[in-house]
Amino acid sequence: MSERIALRMVVNGVVHSAEVEPRLSLADFLREHLRLTGTHIGCEHGVCGACTILCDGATARSCLMFAVQADGHDITTIEGVASPDGVLHPLQSSLSTHHGLQCGYCTPGVVMTLLELQRERCGAAITEAELRRALAGHLCRCTGYQGMVDAALAVLNGDPSGHQSISRGAG
Repeated sequence: MSERIALRMVVNGVVHSAEVEPRLSLADFLREHLRLTGTHIGCEHGVCGACTILCDGATARSCLMFAVQADGHDITTIEGVASPDGVLHPLQSSLSTHHGLQCGYCTPGVVMTLLELQRERCGAAITEAELRRALAGHLCRCTGYQGMVDAALAVLNGDPSGHQSISRGAG
């Protein structure tokens, strides 16, 4: 029988306590123990971004983090982003409006990165180049990224509902 370690963390505003094996990843803890399956596992090397969550408000790759490392921390997953009554966050709504998602596998991680970016920018405008740099840690095989970029720019630079139309200049 392997050693188990007690942990306690807040996930999406709810306190959770458990005893887990030290080698259990945070991604597996969220998915298997808490049944929060919105955090996806892609590469298991931290490259694809599908497992991105917020730990104390900062993005982290949950496939690279052990569950015991989250002991005492505040974790937010995609399930904790929409309001309790089911109203989507403006970034989520904008991704839908601007066709910034397709299969949806990368979407939870992208949303978590955009939430961190929104918090860090505090309403300051962002350029498309800056936004693309922020999204560079996410691999998407479906959308071609332009819909994601349009959706994020609409919320981060304009209409908080995400319905602002994006105009592209020549070139």
